[in-house]
Amino acid sequence: MRIRDWDHNLKVRLYGEALMNTTFWMFFPFMAIYFADSFGKETASMLLIVSQLFSVVANLMGGYCADVFGRKRMMVLSAYGQGAAFFVFALASSPWWSSPLVGFLCFTFAGICVAFYWPASQAMVADIVPEKDRSYVFAVFYTSVNISVVIGPTVGGLFYADHLFWLLLLAACSCLTMAAVLARRLRETAPHSAGGRRTVPWLRFWREQIGQYAVIVRDRTFFLFIIAGVLVAQTFMQLDLLLPVYMKETLHKETLWAGWTVDGANAFGLLIAENGLLVALCTVMVTRQMARFSERWAFIGSAVLYGITMWLFSQTSSFFGFAAVMVLFTLAELMTAGLQQSFVSRLAPEDMRGQYFAAASLRFTIGRMVAPMSLAAATWVGYTWTFVGLGMLALASAALYAWMFHQARQQTERPDISLSQ
Repeated sequence: MRIRDWDHNLKVRLYGEALMNTTFWMFFPFMAIYFADSFGKETASMLLIVSQLFSVVANLMGGYCADVFGRKRMMVLSAYGQGAAFFVFALASSPWWSSPLVGFLCFTFAGICVAFYWPASQAMVADIVPEKDRSYVFAVFYTSVNISVVIGPTVGGLFYADHLFWLLLLAACSCLTMAAVLARRLRETAPHSAGGRRTVPWLRFWREQIGQYAVIVRDRTFFLFIIAGVLVAQTFMQLDLLLPVYMKETLHKETLWAGWTVDGANAFGLLIAENGLLVALCTVMVTRQMARFSERWAFIGSAVLYGITMWLFSQTSSFFGFAAVMVLFTLAELMTAGLQQSFVSRLAPEDMRGQYFAAASLRFTIGRMVAPMSLAAATWVGYTWTFVGLGMLALASAALYAWMFHQARQQTERPDISLSQ
């Protein structure tokens, strides 16, 4: 399925989200450093956990709202919200006013908006793309994000220290522009049962929420998928949490080529760019190669490889060592890049796709809520043991994936039991 044959909605989103993601990644990887320097590692750890707690709640509401109010409406409102949050964050980081606390509040609100945007955007793809093409379409969007990950941190690494205000202002403008384009150019794709607003009392709304997600929790295969995903997320979430702080403290001045010297923060920007470049170049190729293997071994192998890379990071203190480990880290990431959304879309009933994708993204929102504990753990037990503990969580995730596929096979072998029971 070539991009020129894609639905108009997908084309608009592909190019618009590329711009929005690029400006976002110019400053996002350095936020852990920003908050750790502003509040201290332990306080920053607790604040980031609180921030992600709000995102978890928003994520649950986001899937429901995508199914009830429609994909387009939720995406437009979320993009406007992100733009407003980044604009105020920029003001709080300007030459005229500096308030890390206001910046944190804006960062939290932007995260809430992302939690509303994501399930609606994923459900839109499932609405309009045939099942046989979904893995490829999701992989292209994933590649687009990682092209942004190449460009964004490379540019951001040059300007973050002295020009954070302008980076945030640029992100605000791109989000507001994207919101206006989505409002004008997108059409609604939700099934007819969605998209019509229902006015219900607040308590009844939450009862409906809990009832709908209880159905999803009873899908045992899907529930194990979420738990395993939360555990393995503790490894790749450290890419913008523990790793930048670790590199800043362990990698001081190092000369790379022709007298070019980098410190830990600069080297981290290059490392993120390396990750994004590898993903952009290799996602489609690795996705096609992984199609030769069963999903079982793709998920298990990825989790095991994540665990190995955590230990290797703890043993590394040079830029080239970090760069070599990042190759393995990226391979672990790509092994399931095109499979995860396709796996969810296959499990989800048509009228609950938004909520299934929202529940699936709990792997990331809950994972990110817990992941900042690594900053506090590094203060308590040191970096080496923190990385080793993260690796053990990844191996536990691999065991849960094995159990998940065993459970799924048992259910499909019994004709009286469906996969979602």
